[in-house]
Amino acid sequence: MMYILQKARHNEESDAMEESKPDDAIYASELLPKENSGPVALSVRRAKQLISLYTMVQNPNMTHLNISDLVVLPPLWIRCDGSDPEHTCWLGAEPLKAGNKITGINFYMVTCDGPTADKTYFANLEELKMAHKMKHHSSIVVTKGFAQYELIRAAVIEDTIVESESNIYVDITWNTVDKILETPPLVSAATLNITLESGDPRSPVYQLYRELQFLLALAEGLKTSVTEWPEPLESESAVELVQEFLTDLKKKLDGYCISGSKNETEKIKCDTAAVDSSIKSIFSERGDLDFAEQLWCKMRSVSSYQELIECFTLIIKSLEHGEIQPWIHQGSSSLLSKLIQQSYHGKIEVVSLSGITPIQMLLEIGLDKMKKDYVSFFIGQELATLTYLDYFISTSVDLQEQVHRVQKLHHMLEIMVSCTVLLQFKHENLFPLTQICMKYYKENPLNEKHVFQLPIRPALVKKFYQNDHPEIWKVDISSGHGQKEVKTTWQVSTNPPVKHMTSNNTGLFSDSTVNGSSEERMYFITMAKCSQVHFT
Repeated sequence: MMYILQKARHNEESDAMEESKPDDAIYASELLPKENSGPVALSVRRAKQLISLYTMVQNPNMTHLNISDLVVLPPLWIRCDGSDPEHTCWLGAEPLKAGNKITGINFYMVTCDGPTADKTYFANLEELKMAHKMKHHSSIVVTKGFAQYELIRAAVIEDTIVESESNIYVDITWNTVDKILETPPLVSAATLNITLESGDPRSPVYQLYRELQFLLALAEGLKTSVTEWPEPLESESAVELVQEFLTDLKKKLDGYCISGSKNETEKIKCDTAAVDSSIKSIFSERGDLDFAEQLWCKMRSVSSYQELIECFTLIIKSLEHGEIQPWIHQGSSSLLSKLIQQSYHGKIEVVSLSGITPIQMLLEIGLDKMKKDYVSFFIGQELATLTYLDYFISTSVDLQEQVHRVQKLHHMLEIMVSCTVLLQFKHENLFPLTQICMKYYKENPLNEKHVFQLPIRPALVKKFYQNDHPEIWKVDISSGHGQKEVKTTWQVSTNPPVKHMTSNNTGLFSDSTVNGSSEERMYFITMAKCSQVHFT
């Protein structure tokens, strides 16, 4: 727990009253942010006053304050407006304790400047170390480095940036820093951070994503009784496609030899295999689509409720008259599968194709098909066992929950495919990532903004960052141990380290470049220092 103080936004009615306040007065309204307001910083002068009060009320030597029972307060951090020459953006204080007794205070000061591409503004590591030694009277200091590199950025398609939350970046930490902005050594510890949003048109599994969107539309229609039918994917109507499919099956049952049957068989397979050649080795269409699954591929072009009814009417009539004897996978619990099984015995129950029944029938066969697609991928790539996948394909929950779990499977598939295509990951890296994703999704709802973290060796992704500029680079210089440890941090970052400085004090940030070049990486420069005061 900690206190974070910021200035409240004042309304116009209170402005006149505020002008009459004494400069040194402290008002509660300045410490309590109002609802729906962004962070607003206090002046550095006011922040220092508050830090002084925070320190005084915890100092056992302040006997004149007549505080009978000293209470150890949580750490205090105050947003500052950078109005001082150092451009201070945070001031902080934290009690030093021995048991329940307070023995002193740690003070923190964070300053920020930039953005700038001029490296003459960057610190010198030896000078930073010397300044730390002199300030804290230390003879030995320890340095630790941190760097963050973005591995996957938004790409440009026809001069337009693709709006996406997807991001893959790596955090690297190492001991013993030799110079500012050095490239991390290969013996560093690294963590891959993956945030992936499904539905990127460039994805090799984009067609499967579109198939999932149709499934979601049916699920929503089942829930609300209002279905948004997608634009047809085929030039022929769904009714025509289904009729042709049933006619071919009837001819085969009657013993006709159909020329080009191989090509037709290829045609009726679902177009989820329309994937990039670079991914065909790990994700390709299944060759064992049963009758219901092939129907799903045909009926994905359904564009109205009436067309859906016409399709199922054709199918049920063919089953009733014994014109077809289709095969289906074992284990399916869909209504259509039950009708097919009944047709083997010459009689099927009457189904009323009204209300939500046709939508539910199509949703069921789509769920069956897509579950098998994902299972085929994860088992085929030896990334999971059927037992481990059981949670995601279980039929013991209602249809809406089954759809939700299929969404999770698709998100995990997108992550694995992206890491394979973009980062050239092999099984030894994909397997632990799969386990991490599945563990998360067995315990949490779908969340495409979640950051999945995978410990890796830097060598695995070095080629993606070795010639690139880091998004964040920092060095920690520390001395002492335990509560007596003190630290100085110097950091550069491409993004502002604090929100309240960018929104209220843009004048603090220069926009300089080296020799007018716009290609130099612009960095914000942040410095954090600490000092200690001991009461005893």
